[in-house]
Amino acid sequence: MTPKEFKAWRKFCGLTQEQAAKKLGLKKRTIQYYEKGERDGKDFKIPRTTALACYAISVGVEHYFGPEVLNESRSD
Repeated sequence: MTPKEFKAWRKFCGLTQEQAAKKLGLKKRTIQYYEKGERDGKDFKIPRTTALACYAISVGVEHYFGPEVLNESRSD
């Protein structure tokens, strides 16, 4: 995920930088680094885990409880 894609995701979801930080469990400053693509003049990459979390949020997944809960719901 590029900085441009990250910012587009945030805006598509209608989130401020602060709201995006809260949903992703990050600090607002980290969101600013992601959108700028650098920190203190050095490249600042968006981790794959963050990109996956962005995808999950965009499709309505707010919490993940692990495979045990998924398996329990399938056995009912």
